[in-house]
Amino acid sequence: MRALLQRVTQACVTVDGDIIGQIDAGLVIFICAMPDDTESTASALAAKIAKLRLFKDDAGKMNLNLKQTGGAALVISQFTLAADTARGTRPGFSYAAKPDQANALYEHFIGCLKGEDLPVQTGRFGADMSVALTNDGPVTIWIDTDKP
Repeated sequence: MRALLQRVTQACVTVDGDIIGQIDAGLVIFICAMPDDTESTASALAAKIAKLRLFKDDAGKMNLNLKQTGGAALVISQFTLAADTARGTRPGFSYAAKPDQANALYEHFIGCLKGEDLPVQTGRFGADMSVALTNDGPVTIWIDTDKP
């Protein structure tokens, strides 16, 4: 799986003009399932993200995880994280999981984050969404489960 994390002071996702997910301070997690991913891949990624120390402590060091700060996660499915731009000028998306598999893994990932006792808001799988956020730091982290 691939995830792009952004530490935010606030974020929301809108579909057809309606806000469907909104958080204050926390993480926006753009997530993409790949064809070889499984529920165990999604579970491990959720556990890792829940434990990542991306938030400042009293000394100003990134020593706190999302739960320690009382923040929330806004999880948005984004198949374009699998874009292949090696040839030409039009990205290909054959590295992304098929929609049925991707949606199942997206939902499993969300469930795993909730299982970590994190407040979670979401986008809508497959929808045309507008995402507004204020990146804090800026802190943006890329995680690819196929890479060390």
